[in-house]
Amino acid sequence: MAYTSGFSPRPKLSFGLALPTGSESLAEYLDVELADPVPASELWARLEGQFPTGIAITASGELAEGGGSLQQDVTSCSWEIEAPGVEHPTLEGIVAAALAASSLPVRRERKGREEEDDLRPAVRELSVTGNAGGPPVLTAELGTRPRGVRPSELGRALGIELGLCRRTNQWIESEGSRTEPLAPDAARPQVASERAS
Repeated sequence: MAYTSGFSPRPKLSFGLALPTGSESLAEYLDVELADPVPASELWARLEGQFPTGIAITASGELAEGGGSLQQDVTSCSWEIEAPGVEHPTLEGIVAAALAASSLPVRRERKGREEEDDLRPAVRELSVTGNAGGPPVLTAELGTRPRGVRPSELGRALGIELGLCRRTNQWIESEGSRTEPLAPDAARPQVASERAS
């Protein structure tokens, strides 16, 4: 890795959008500046086995010079969110009402003050899935601009307590198309994603 200069050198790396505490993810990305060029096809092999159990590199790629940061480029995230304690038909009714609503108000803390925000413009997709016998699962795509929506905030806006949530995708929109920051390589295990350059 390349490091900053000065009294306290730090590695030149940047992470994507922060994951809420207690959440799982299959879609995490990391930009790393290297001191010496390494072909993207070799980078993942060098990093294999360097991460804790449960974190695997599924793809690597080279970023174009002057490209945007993950924090700025990602426009929405897809989620799978368990809804324990809510019956499947009840949750479907809540989702239908939310999608038909013109607003979904929620109280959020910002700079030490509580403010009311409308989450409806950020709720791009919302549906109910889940296996028989297990809790119903909300599948949601939530916008990240002007401010990202956490699954817990969505639960408050819907008036229900949500359980385990898993981020499944991060999306970048450009010129009418939507892509992931870096698509997983089908030849590698799909445990988690890291984006490296």
